[in-house]
Amino acid sequence: MSGHSKWATTKHKKAAIDAKRGKLFAKLIKNIEVAARQGGGDAVGNPTLFDAIQKAKKSSVPNDNIDRAVKRGSGAEAGGAEYLALTYEGYAPGGVALLIECLTDNKNRAVAEVRTALQKNGGSMAESGSVAYLFGRKGVVIVPKAQNDSEDATEDSLLEVVLDAGAEDVNDLGESFEIVSEAGDFVTVRESLQGAGIDYDSAEASWLPSVEVPLDKDGAKKMFRIIEALEDSDDVQNVYANGDVSDDVLAELDAED
Repeated sequence: MSGHSKWATTKHKKAAIDAKRGKLFAKLIKNIEVAARQGGGDAVGNPTLFDAIQKAKKSSVPNDNIDRAVKRGSGAEAGGAEYLALTYEGYAPGGVALLIECLTDNKNRAVAEVRTALQKNGGSMAESGSVAYLFGRKGVVIVPKAQNDSEDATEDSLLEVVLDAGAEDVNDLGESFEIVSEAGDFVTVRESLQGAGIDYDSAEASWLPSVEVPLDKDGAKKMFRIIEALEDSDDVQNVYANGDVSDDVLAELDAED
């Protein structure tokens, strides 16, 4: 199981979902607006929009909010903003590399908030290119083990469906599976799951670490703290880290909650 997978799993366990629901909704809505602006408002012909809508629905964003976001992004309704997609690089304590993806209508505000979140939590900004090479762009599809209208998903059952579609690996995240492919193949992987009647939570391109930094409990705490601080910014959409937290360290952290 990759460091990315462990972070994704732990984030779900440790997040105060209700307290952050409004902030999460706003970020998912922003993704939908951008996808509709770039590829049009027809989700059938715009896979990026289709997957942004799916992710929002799985996070319980109301359908009315989703529909209005599509209309704003496609120009069918006034009020859409022009968002810049920016990526910043940084370090968490212990030399953990960070890739920080932003969608913002104010570049100066975004970079200031990223820098402040890093500096206040023992991290620092990094020069462009000094961190990015430690990550690879991959497609990631998350499939819950518990399926609504069929037998629970297993690693073997998923491999049978997705290998021919370009999947490279299936990682067990506990309550779900992470299917990893080349970035250009995740839509085909998603479509193969749909064809087999397998439900999925999200499908998107992500940055996965190719080199990982092992962390003890203190180092893991510092990494999680700095990522949570970054994600508190409305301009920050995604944070990727190459810290590797072992199952034993995760258990220690869970025991403290």
